[in-house]
Amino acid sequence: MKILIIEDDQKIINFLKKGLEEESYIIDYSLNGEEGIYLASVNTYDLILLDIMLPIKDGIEVCKTLRSSDIQTPIIMLTAKDSIEDKIKGLDIGANDYIAKPFSFSELLARIRVQLRTKNTYTTTLKIADLELDLLTKSAKRANENITLTAKEFLILEFLIRNKNKVLSETIISSSLSNIDDESMSNVVNVYIYRLRNKIDKNYEQKLIKTIRGLGFKISDE
Repeated sequence: MKILIIEDDQKIINFLKKGLEEESYIIDYSLNGEEGIYLASVNTYDLILLDIMLPIKDGIEVCKTLRSSDIQTPIIMLTAKDSIEDKIKGLDIGANDYIAKPFSFSELLARIRVQLRTKNTYTTTLKIADLELDLLTKSAKRANENITLTAKEFLILEFLIRNKNKVLSETIISSSLSNIDDESMSNVVNVYIYRLRNKIDKNYEQKLIKTIRGLGFKISDE
């Protein structure tokens, strides 16, 4: 699952990014409202964490703009303002939740899970054939047998299943998973596909991950 953080405090971004990536979320971030609007418009996110006090365009304007553009991604507003009036204003313009700084990371995680469970009848489980991913517990099973995946393996497998039956190039896979961009991309996708095959296909007659020579990879039960 992919989260966009729009926040102008780099220390807060670093704190949230580290903690959320440890929970296997994919993180993009912006330091100002204008860029945040652009990222939310050209990418698909499962949730947005939006600060109110932002340069160029503040969080209220960002939220209004996104909602007027029919972008219905759940928004949790982060702000130092804690008055009832501020909370009502944030919710009235289309925010889904509101948390005042300073906040506990565990509370933020709980609020994120609530929004992801309710987002447009959002399902917390992805399935293909007898393979199942639980997006909340970050666990995987095939034929009811538990499969141990690293965080990055889980992210790539989730991306494949969300795009099942579609051929995805190495570039598309790597560019869509921003939290592996600190690694050399020359061979990293092939390495993870190899590991995933060993874990989810090797011991099963039906092979789900396919290589489309010269084009990329896809996951399919066909």
